[in-house]
Amino acid sequence: MPIVVNLDVMMAKRKMSLSELAQRVDLTLANLSVLKNNHAKAVRFTTLEAICKALDCQPGDILEYVPEEGAQ
Repeated sequence: MPIVVNLDVMMAKRKMSLSELAQRVDLTLANLSVLKNNHAKAVRFTTLEAICKALDCQPGDILEYVPEEGAQ
C-alpha cells in the first residue's frame, strides 16, 4: 500500500505506549493496533486529529506516501 503509517515512530519519539495513546485518543487498543501495523484501509480525520494532538505532531509525521515499485 502506498500510504505508510509511521505511528510507531512517533510513539517511540514521544516515549508513549500503545495503551497510553489508546486511552488518550479514546480508541480501543485493537483499532489503534490495526492502524499502527498498517492494516487500516481508512482513518477518520477526527481520529487523526486526536492522535496528532496526543503526540503533538502533524499528520505528515504519521502518514507517508511511498510509491509502489513498478507503478507508473
